[in-house]
Amino acid sequence: MLTPRQLEAEYNARAAIADHPQIFARWREESGAARARMKVESDCRFGPSPAEALDFYPTARNNAPLLVFIHGGYWRSLDKQDFSFLAPAFVEAGVAVAMPNYGLAPATPIADMVRQMLGALSWLYRNASRHGIDARRIVVAGHSAGAHLAAMMLAANWPRWAPDLPADLLRGAVCISGLYDLRPLVHAAFLQDDLRLDARTAKFVSPVNYRPGQPTPMITAVGADESAEFRRQNRLIRSAWPHCFRDDVPLPGRHHLASVEALGEANHALFRATLSLVQRNT
Repeated sequence: MLTPRQLEAEYNARAAIADHPQIFARWREESGAARARMKVESDCRFGPSPAEALDFYPTARNNAPLLVFIHGGYWRSLDKQDFSFLAPAFVEAGVAVAMPNYGLAPATPIADMVRQMLGALSWLYRNASRHGIDARRIVVAGHSAGAHLAAMMLAANWPRWAPDLPADLLRGAVCISGLYDLRPLVHAAFLQDDLRLDARTAKFVSPVNYRPGQPTPMITAVGADESAEFRRQNRLIRSAWPHCFRDDVPLPGRHHLASVEALGEANHALFRATLSLVQRNT
């Protein structure tokens, strides 16, 4: 077991990136510019709480595939609008994009965040035709805590959640720098005041403790400059779900925050792999 000091060094990714305030400021600036030049349907309600809203970026193409991006922030910070800069490359390629919010810790337990994302994906499936989406080509992606939530969506038993939903609601998942076994975080002092995890709750919300019922394709990625624990977590989900794993995209020279930027870069292998996954025929 890692010591508290080792847990801090391995899992506090933001603390390891000295210029993270400048990176977040750049994301907000680039995202504001993206929203200014793109069509966007903001704050579409998919649930009862104020956080349960998503931004939808349509494409000119009818019956378009959909990429649903779930943001990170250790389940306790950031917002869907901080990541609008990821949408333009996909929209220009004929892929619609949805970015949902979820309630943040400590007010919202992680299990409730999972339920909120189940609600978001259900809403998008049910409202696909109204938004020009091909309901049979929905792919979920996420970064960091968002990759955890994306993995939980891949493991979902959709008909059990709602009988009108198909078992293969998702066509794929892209999990970037994710956390899939939350048990080490029980002992991470920098998170405990917000996440309030114990052994039972950490196990309950850890994707590795579930097995997707469908062999839905999953792509993983983690920055080469990320900590050993983030790289281990990336290997862990691939070994836990071999029937889903399709590819791991290398991210050389990228730290934890730079890893997600690759998703929106039209010339990057991660963007191309995601685009190929989203554009697969039913």
